Formats: sequence, structure tokens, C-alpha cells
Amino acid sequence: MPVLSFADLSAAVARDRAAGRTIALANGGFDLLHVGHVRYLRAAAAQADRLVVAVNDDRSMAKLKGPGRPVIPAADRAELVAALRGVDYVVVFDDDTVESLLLAIRPEVHCKGTDYTADTVPEREVVRAYGGRTAIVGDPKDHSTRDLVARLSRDGPD
Repeated sequence: MPVLSFADLSAAVARDRAAGRTIALANGGFDLLHVGHVRYLRAAAAQADRLVVAVNDDRSMAKLKGPGRPVIPAADRAELVAALRGVDYVVVFDDDTVESLLLAIRPEVHCKGTDYTADTVPEREVVRAYGGRTAIVGDPKDHSTRDLVARLSRDGPD
């Protein structure tokens, strides 16, 4: 599945809705893809008929994660995520949150990882306002890109 523009994503979601399919949205940076990401996206895909994954652009990643991030450019991160089983659509977004994307495509389910609770998801009120639900999915937050980057910096190349 190629990475879609916002317009192409909107059209794909509209076609799926017309066919009676439900939509889930997961989002994140997905810098240095690891098993925690895979488990999060697998669990998110189980929440609806189609899974949209929104990947932070490079500017928002740098703002959210700090100096030296992202390690991998947005286009490459999006392509990696698009290659995963269970992911139907990928879009790169340039806001600090996915609020505008949520309002545009109104997924039935907004999926967040276990580093959140239902009360700490920044977009929870937006999702609730249009009638969607928020699902906390994936395995415990035992994996992180931050830890991988730190380990690589500490240990150096083999």
C-alpha cells in the first residue's frame, strides 16, 4: 500500500464507508521501527475493518522528541509502516496532534498506545464529540525508540 496524500486518503475512507467498513486511526512517529510498534499497529488493526496510520512529519517529530530526531525521514518511516500487514492506509501529517485528521475522516476508533490512558489521550474530547471512541491498544510500553537511540549512542557501531 503506497503512502497517500490527504486528498487520496479522504477518498479511500469515503469509499470504505460507502461499502459499510469501519475505520480505525493510529498515529505516531515510528522512528526506528521496533516490535512495540508492530504490536501496537496489529492491535489497532483489530479495532476496525480498515486501519489508517498517521505518521508525524519531520518538523513535528523534532518538536515532540527533541534534538537528533527523527533518525529516519518521514517518507521512509511512512513507507516502512505501509509495508506492515494490517495497515491499510498511511498518511504523513504535519500538526502536533492528529486532531485535524480526526475531524476530517472521523474514524470510529482512535487507537493510542499503552503509554496513554483513556484520560490522557490529547484528542479524546474531539473523538468523543463526533461520536467515536478511543481505544488503548498494544503491549505494555517496554520498548521505545528513545531507548534504542540511547543504546546505539552508548554502544556505538559493532
